Amino acid sequence: MSEKIAGVEIPDSKLVRDATELIRTTTPPLIFHHSRRVYLFGSLQAAALGLRPDPELLYVAALFHDTGLVDPYRSDDQRFEMDGADQARAFALTHGLSETDAETVWTAVALHTTPEVPYKLAPEIAATTAGVETDVLGLNLTRLDRSLIDEVTAAHPRPDFKRQILRAFTEGFRHRPQTTFGTVNADVLEHFVPGFRRTDFVDVIQNSAWPE
Repeated sequence: MSEKIAGVEIPDSKLVRDATELIRTTTPPLIFHHSRRVYLFGSLQAAALGLRPDPELLYVAALFHDTGLVDPYRSDDQRFEMDGADQARAFALTHGLSETDAETVWTAVALHTTPEVPYKLAPEIAATTAGVETDVLGLNLTRLDRSLIDEVTAAHPRPDFKRQILRAFTEGFRHRPQTTFGTVNADVLEHFVPGFRRTDFVDVIQNSAWPE
């Protein structure tokens, strides 16, 4: 029997059950509850925007979107978003999804911290970003009914979330600062890692190997 929170149905399928069990047992509660909220808020925001994402694809993207911040999923040499995207695609393929659907999931996770672009792509990609922006940044909260927000946070509470998610970001990529070039992740390191200096885009151009 499918579960419903704030009017959003969580599909009762092996794909969804396996994703839930995997992320619940391999990531901290912070990541699990945040990821479930991303699915719920993403679904609600999608409905408000007139989008109809595939619930299973959106669920997998939401559950995996921050796995690249933590072991055993994070790497040393690429953006954390791509770590999660790689894991999500592999999970999708091993559970029988098509290459096209797996690529949609990959893109949704890979672009979830990129402003604007996801909204021009598939509904699942747009909804993943919408869910992240709602839960992390508080964007477009006024688009949602307060009772629905309360129902989501009752099912998946967010105590001390701002401080905890910023710490998770910091610890998730402080060991690979080079991967934050050109991303919002550099803002995190600049705030919380003493001595970090972001790579400046203008400096890269001016100091490139091209002669003038």
